[in-house]
Amino acid sequence: MSRQVDYYFSFQSPWAYIGDRPFRDLVTGFDLKVNYKPVVLVDLFSETGGLPLLKRHPVRQRYRMVELQRWRDRRGLQFHLRPAHWPFNARLADGAVIAAIELGLDPDAFLKRGFVAVWEDQLDLADPATVARLADEAGLPGSKLVERSASEAISATYEQNRQDAITADVFGSPAYVLDGEVFWGQDRLDLLADALKSGRPPYTSDI
Repeated sequence: MSRQVDYYFSFQSPWAYIGDRPFRDLVTGFDLKVNYKPVVLVDLFSETGGLPLLKRHPVRQRYRMVELQRWRDRRGLQFHLRPAHWPFNARLADGAVIAAIELGLDPDAFLKRGFVAVWEDQLDLADPATVARLADEAGLPGSKLVERSASEAISATYEQNRQDAITADVFGSPAYVLDGEVFWGQDRLDLLADALKSGRPPYTSDI
């Protein structure tokens, strides 16, 4: 039986974008089942003691820019450090992922296309027509997902994902949760791979 990973993320997160390809490679390599859990980052930050980017100390903001360049080189990516349409309200695009899951569809191709759209192509994922087109290109029913994304039911799932994140001790994006153990950040993917390879029991803070 395939092992499962809960994947908390948002299209807002450059780190989720940077980790998208290696995470998909890991999922394929270990035949993982992924439980996709888009989550609103501002609310998650506020509840767990984090700060939105523009409220962080300038020292932290400057270091973030250096890290983005390092990881851009490390992952062999070409992306904009300050995309034209970022930051943006990710509710529509994140909600489209939830809507796809609700319909029993695999959102992975849409995630791949959506991350590239934000960080490489500088498209606006708060625009319904753009989100619908990207979903169509990913083989999903774009107009249907966009329409469904705006529903109260999707909002409720989005909120439930936030509550699930808090319960799971998740406080940022991306976060990968294996057997209750949180791996925060795309730079922890090697550690997630190690845990999968070893089959060890999860580490906890209850020591």
